[in-house]
Amino acid sequence: MPETENPLRGIALHCGAAALFAVADTTSKYLSVSLPIVQIQWIRYVLFFGMAILLTRRLPWRSLRPNNPKLQLLRGLAVTGSSVLFVFGVRQMSMAQATTISFLSPLLITVLSIPLLGEVVGIRRWGAVLAGMVGVLIVVRPGSSGFQPAALWGVASSLCWSTALIVTRKISTTDQATTTVLWSAGFGAIALGFAAPFVWTWPSGPQWGLMLMLAVLSSLGQWMVILAHRMAPASLLAPFTYSQLIWAISAGFAVFGALPDHWTLAGASVIIASGLYTAHRERVRRAMAA
Repeated sequence: MPETENPLRGIALHCGAAALFAVADTTSKYLSVSLPIVQIQWIRYVLFFGMAILLTRRLPWRSLRPNNPKLQLLRGLAVTGSSVLFVFGVRQMSMAQATTISFLSPLLITVLSIPLLGEVVGIRRWGAVLAGMVGVLIVVRPGSSGFQPAALWGVASSLCWSTALIVTRKISTTDQATTTVLWSAGFGAIALGFAAPFVWTWPSGPQWGLMLMLAVLSSLGQWMVILAHRMAPASLLAPFTYSQLIWAISAGFAVFGALPDHWTLAGASVIIASGLYTAHRERVRRAMAA
């Protein structure tokens, strides 16, 4: 095992990040009722970038230069796209529904690992992916009166986040975590900065406070995810992503008084089961290859 790897610490960091993301997502949903989503996310990334600069201010610039700028750009845009698209979805859905749909990410990682990592996916893992898609259909219920088009935002968000996680793993052995945080924050701030002036609404004092909290929580969560993937493989960390549902349900009930319906819980069970099986098959594949 490489020196940088510490599976237990990686799991702890990943679970902690899931809790922070749940609180940050709840804050975003609350703010999106009265402020433009692009503006919320732009302020989040500007503050995120400021925190990243403070984090890296004592490091030599040479150590912050990415070894693969294209992958850093891809990760930055993918993380930004994921956060923006998620808020567009959660604004019209419950926290539990939006979080459940986000659980597509570990399954999409399996699909994306083919073109991005050159992996070979067997029939069992493909079966788990298809089962996960069925779980999403249970939650979304297309064609029924309970269908919410906002769920499509959630699917797109999951695709972006899956891409970001794969890229994170690829660059984690060549770039420091601080480097990745800095460049992801910078790319996000620049990309959203082009659109924010066109939708600007001046926030109130409490809204500024909530946006500051959002920036701090999401920044810490991003940093913890990067560190977690330096210490443990994505296949090991993937199952612990599902702990976010517990936090999302709790936060959704505390802030909005909403509890998940039986369709959401049923779909979540299918998605989680398929994700756990995918992670199991990944560990088996790695053990056989070792």
